[in-house]
Amino acid sequence: MNIGPGFTFLGWLLIGALIVYLFMVTMQRTQRREAKISLTLVVILLVAGAGASTLGAGLVFVNPEERGVVLSALSPTGYRAEALQPGLRWIVPYFESVKRYSISRQTYTMSIMAAEGQIQGDDSILARTIDGQEVSIDASLIYTINPAKVVKLHIDWQDRYTDGLVRPLVRGVIRNAVAKYKIEEVVSTQRVEMAQYISEEMTRRMDSEGLVLVEFILRNITFSKEYAASVEQKQIAQQQAEQAKYMVQKQEQEAARVRVEAEGLRDAAITRANGDAQAQIIRATSDAEALRLISEALKANPDLLTYRYIEKLAPNVSVMILPASGSGNPLIIDLKQIMSQLPSSTSPMTTTVP
Repeated sequence: MNIGPGFTFLGWLLIGALIVYLFMVTMQRTQRREAKISLTLVVILLVAGAGASTLGAGLVFVNPEERGVVLSALSPTGYRAEALQPGLRWIVPYFESVKRYSISRQTYTMSIMAAEGQIQGDDSILARTIDGQEVSIDASLIYTINPAKVVKLHIDWQDRYTDGLVRPLVRGVIRNAVAKYKIEEVVSTQRVEMAQYISEEMTRRMDSEGLVLVEFILRNITFSKEYAASVEQKQIAQQQAEQAKYMVQKQEQEAARVRVEAEGLRDAAITRANGDAQAQIIRATSDAEALRLISEALKANPDLLTYRYIEKLAPNVSVMILPASGSGNPLIIDLKQIMSQLPSSTSPMTTTVP
């Protein structure tokens, strides 16, 4: 709790009371009234007021998020070597004073957008790559004052460390980092590496000045209009190439599908042809076997063919007369002998063949 201002207020209150007392006594005397000045009261008010004011001037309360640099007229250097730590502290009244510095995290933003950065308007960092392309970079720094180096920071920069140190330092480091890469690397493949390099370099440089980098944020990278147009054209060409590649792949897939269908039709035709050939082989084999059996049957019974012929003409024929040959006499075939070797008929009859 900061009680120093309370004592200071009490001291000035007592001094004021002393002045009012002396004024009232003086007014009474001007009105020819008898009024005596109480020296005891004057001394008490004076001593109490001066003591309270002095005590208030010597008591300093340092907040937890602060450190205090003591400026001292009693020191040959003009300051105490150690900063005041948080809590209620004592300094020599009227000979020493305290400059407070916040050690809380601070953010400094440089952006192309007017309302985002500490400076109104376009405050982005213009940098040029190794291949001569210009880019605009938005960045933010989150940092704190190193509590152990707050006295050094005060000596070197006082309240100017933001605009006098942080701003020019980060802009210079970013420009140096961008100059190490090509434009394609800055915006794509080496972006993370570049941000890491900037962070490490800022950490080193700020630490030597009494600041601690908490985080470096590479917010955005903007191209020049000319390069943005060339990138757009390149992307369009890439998209067209991808489209052409897709069409080629689609045609290749269609050709493959047609080939597969043709192979399927060919295989089906071959399968059908093989099936037909097998069927013909089976039929030919069956026919050959049947002819063989018939041949064997004829060899075993030569009259079987005649019988089959007669049976076709009439099942009960016993005599068959054929037309006359060149000699003019008819040919008579006696079927009894043939029929005797075959199953008998119920009623034999004679047939004449015209």
